[in-house]
Amino acid sequence: MLNQEELDLFLDVSNPLDFIEDIMIGRDWTFERMDEDCLTVQVTGKFGTYDMTFNWQDDLKALKFSAMMDLTIHVTKMDDAFRAMSAINSNLWLGHFDIQTDRGACIPTFRYTSLLRGMTEGSGASHLEDMIQIGLAECERYYMTFDLLSRFTANNDAIMCESKMALAMMDVAGIS
Repeated sequence: MLNQEELDLFLDVSNPLDFIEDIMIGRDWTFERMDEDCLTVQVTGKFGTYDMTFNWQDDLKALKFSAMMDLTIHVTKMDDAFRAMSAINSNLWLGHFDIQTDRGACIPTFRYTSLLRGMTEGSGASHLEDMIQIGLAECERYYMTFDLLSRFTANNDAIMCESKMALAMMDVAGIS
């Protein structure tokens, strides 16, 4: 059983967006603090640009992180996109991909929610840095898969076959 001092530790989580601001400044990324509980930043990776959003929910002591890709998947390719995401998500340790619908567009998005109850300033900052790094790495890792899906529309008759998707999701040792 936890005593009152231990219970108070679980309630003492300051707003992690303050730490995320420090991370953004350290990386020289331009961000926007929408309000006390929401921060956005656009990050350019090796393959694409990602709109990252951080939402803090104080009553749950939870931070929701999402990274929306700069790709749009045509509605006719959604079955292929869901099959690809299922294969991708089954291999992820943290977070998952889903499709964000924004004004009718179907946009691949990486999501991860972390409970921060009980974290201190020191442990929380490194946890947040890792979360950002992992999210960006997963977006880069699977960018080509979603890029392949985004290239097909209802107007072209290219067939998405399993071998093309397997090739797009394959881990590579380097980039030429």
